[in-house]
Amino acid sequence: MNKLRINQKMNHSLNMIKSESTLAALRRGDLAGTRRLDLRGCNLERLPEEVFALADTLEELDLGDNRLSTLPDTLPRLHRLRVIFGSGNPFTELPEVLGACGQLSMIGFRGCQIDTISGAALPPRLRWLILTDNRISRLPDALAERPDMEKLMLAGNRLEALPDLSASPRLALLRLAANHFSTAPGWLVRHPALAWLALSGNPFVHRLFHRLSPSGITTLSPCQIKEDQLIGEGASGLIHRAWLNENPPLPARPVALKRFKAAMTSDGLPDCEQAACLAAAGHASIVAAEARVADAQGRTEALVLPLLGPEFRPLAGPPSLASCSRDVYADGLTMPVDKLWIILQSIASAAAHLHRVGLMHGDLYAHNILWNGEDRALLSDFGAASFLPEAAGLRAGLERLEVRAFGLLVEELLQRADDPADARCAQLAALREDCLQPEVARRPAFGEISARLGPASAR
Repeated sequence: MNKLRINQKMNHSLNMIKSESTLAALRRGDLAGTRRLDLRGCNLERLPEEVFALADTLEELDLGDNRLSTLPDTLPRLHRLRVIFGSGNPFTELPEVLGACGQLSMIGFRGCQIDTISGAALPPRLRWLILTDNRISRLPDALAERPDMEKLMLAGNRLEALPDLSASPRLALLRLAANHFSTAPGWLVRHPALAWLALSGNPFVHRLFHRLSPSGITTLSPCQIKEDQLIGEGASGLIHRAWLNENPPLPARPVALKRFKAAMTSDGLPDCEQAACLAAAGHASIVAAEARVADAQGRTEALVLPLLGPEFRPLAGPPSLASCSRDVYADGLTMPVDKLWIILQSIASAAAHLHRVGLMHGDLYAHNILWNGEDRALLSDFGAASFLPEAAGLRAGLERLEVRAFGLLVEELLQRADDPADARCAQLAALREDCLQPEVARRPAFGEISARLGPASAR
């Protein structure tokens, strides 16, 4: 871990040098014609006037990790600006001048000190709003008047209610984890477009946290596992290759060890992800925890996960700035229909298992599906997972909300079938329509979907 901290400090220093170099180039006038400008970590207290020399080309501006608390009234002079990041600055309100930027569609102000948002701060073409880890207790009703809104990330605030967004036609992804909701907004389970939802860490689901978390999970002490090199890093933690000592019923073997970061992620809290990853165990198509590593006080330090071979790769890349809520697949990707069927059957069965044990994945995307290219697809990453509330109607509604995410996956894979004339494509197209129908309550549950994709159907 000492080496890791040294590497982090080196990376921070390199980023500072890079930012200072960019700022110097901006002031010399060397960046004429640029479309993207990264001024993170430049110790700025105000927006440099030289930025406005880029008004005819600048589309993306990153001002993260500075000392800004306001933005100038002249910001709309950047008339081509589509994306702005102000994360990690001491803003206490979302700058109203943003609302006057006619082309602005993506706003990211994560980890500031924002407690006030005016409707005037929301530009007319707003599509993607990131306000994770702030102090917001109320959102303006004007949020419901932004028809392009597709991705809304609000984890780690103080919200108890939301404006009614049931008429927002494109809202697909919503992050509400770690807020103060005592119940889910009623319109959530009626929204025709919503597919990806994170609710963990709110009172109405967090009270289920300890009761539904598995009590019989194997617990290891740090001396029972030997940590090796870093093999991966995600938003919520670091993954190392490790060696598990003999500890019945767990045999000695190489494993993956995930250590969680303390920080709030865009999806929620690390302890909620830990609990979900433990509770998800018991299905061959789920990458769930096999054990936890706890300190002397019983606090979870890390989770033991299966060590997957290099043949397992994400089925797609995560959404881009342009695609917003949809995954990005490799150009020209095609797959045999029998392989698509294996993937969909595996994931439907995995999702049915999760909902049966009281969990919603919340991030059912191709980029969270690991595929070995032949016969195994694994659902991974429980960062957005939530325990399901006990009320049967709400529980059923949340399951069918997630069914829409599965329907979009079917749609994406059908577009990549190598033989669209295969009769099974017609079966998948019918399933897609059932999963995507706008009346949420009429969508099939995952158990029914899994049965439709069973071995008998595939032949």
